[in-house]
Amino acid sequence: MALLSPSKPAHARNGSERPPRRVGFSQRLGRLDVKVSPYLYISPFFLVFAVVGLFPLIYTAVVSVYDWNLLGGQGDFVGLQNYVDVLNQPLFWKSLVNTFSIFLLSSVPQVILAIVIAALLDQNLRAATFWRMGVLIPFVVAPVAVSMIFGRLFADQYGFINEILGLVGMDPVAWHGDRLASHVAIATMVNYRWTGYNALIFLAAMQAVPRELYEAAVIDGAGRVRQFFSVTVPQIRATIIFVVITSTIGGLQIFDEVRMFDAQGLGGPDRDWMTTVVYLYDVAWGNQKAFGRAAAVAWLLFLIIIVIGMINFLVTQRISTSGAKGPKVSRRQTRELIRQARAAGEVPAVAPASGSAGGPAPGTAPSTRRTAHPSDVSDHNHGEDAR
Repeated sequence: MALLSPSKPAHARNGSERPPRRVGFSQRLGRLDVKVSPYLYISPFFLVFAVVGLFPLIYTAVVSVYDWNLLGGQGDFVGLQNYVDVLNQPLFWKSLVNTFSIFLLSSVPQVILAIVIAALLDQNLRAATFWRMGVLIPFVVAPVAVSMIFGRLFADQYGFINEILGLVGMDPVAWHGDRLASHVAIATMVNYRWTGYNALIFLAAMQAVPRELYEAAVIDGAGRVRQFFSVTVPQIRATIIFVVITSTIGGLQIFDEVRMFDAQGLGGPDRDWMTTVVYLYDVAWGNQKAFGRAAAVAWLLFLIIIVIGMINFLVTQRISTSGAKGPKVSRRQTRELIRQARAAGEVPAVAPASGSAGGPAPGTAPSTRRTAHPSDVSDHNHGEDAR
């Protein structure tokens, strides 16, 4: 049979190559649009961040290494001396302890209450939109107004909270005189403002959970509490991590509630509720007017927030990815399984039941069975041991 070879094109028969295809201007513009457009779409965020975020951060680092005064301006270069001076001041450490105390008293109950409120709002309620918007009202109120209202509620002499405590036979609490009591009062203000906001974030995550999971849990006989801990919480782990990290960042930067808790706004006469941000404000705009030291405080607080945020992320990520692990197999057991697999691989294959010894029986298909290999038996034994 003759084979037909394809004929060569004219430019190949003549010994010349095909001329390159010319790309038009519209095609070049289209390729450029595909490559450049994604970067143009995301560039506004990075431009705004560079102006209001990155530049102040770098400029604060520059100010922190100079003897910079509010009235005298930039002074001599002092290196890390401002950081050393801040770390040697006992008031800085006291403000740091106050910050962590208020942060723990506010963030932990805040996250727990937000999850519970979101779970309640996720049920079939009448006027669900009204209740869901109602929890956001405290967040809309101005922080100054919230601080003034709670300042009257937690007044030492004629406060509403002390009046309630007096009705039940308890002694009044010195909310502005006791260190722990002042932390509880400020943490209550923070929880009032931010619990509803975080509850809406959790609610959005809960509404994204597939309803088939709840139906399967109901078929298995799980109650509401069991569904919450076995279905809802595992499905919103990523949202919990996000809320914990954002609460950590906000909790370590508390300023408005502390500033408006008393008339002076500097944490009381003994600085019992002065936070690190209020201490930064006092160093920069108070009697010291030392911008260099204030910038050093800002950078120390920034590093502390980064460290605490990374710890929270690693802990929550480890909790969210933890699960049941299979049993571990020791090296001794592995060697024993390999020895048994090799011994099993030396057993000869069984001869066919019919047909001659030299091959398969006439009219039958050749056998596709093969002799067991030691690696197959080893893998099988490993699988059985893991199960």
